[in-house]
Amino acid sequence: MACTTVQKSPVEIAQTVIESFYQKDLSALRQNTTTESYEAFVAVHDMLVPSKMDGASNFKVLDEAVNGDTAWVKFTTSYSDEPETFKLVKVDGNWKVTEKGLREKSPF
Repeated sequence: MACTTVQKSPVEIAQTVIESFYQKDLSALRQNTTTESYEAFVAVHDMLVPSKMDGASNFKVLDEAVNGDTAWVKFTTSYSDEPETFKLVKVDGNWKVTEKGLREKSPF
């Protein structure tokens, strides 16, 4: 019997990335981000997350937009007072959080 992998939605990937960042799960963070995004997360990780944060993230989607191989997810969590927005791109058929361009704006 062949093993099939269920592709996660942009929302599921965004939640995995934010939770793995704050819970210091760098393996999950690497699997669900582009190389550039992973390096950016790691660069600020110890400054923003001095210790592992346990407990529920209370991840709540505020808005989502998908256009071909690009998606945007706006959400709130218990980790931050302000809403955050992730840009995602499809890499080899799987969604990954990526860096937003310098002057690029989200659709929300």
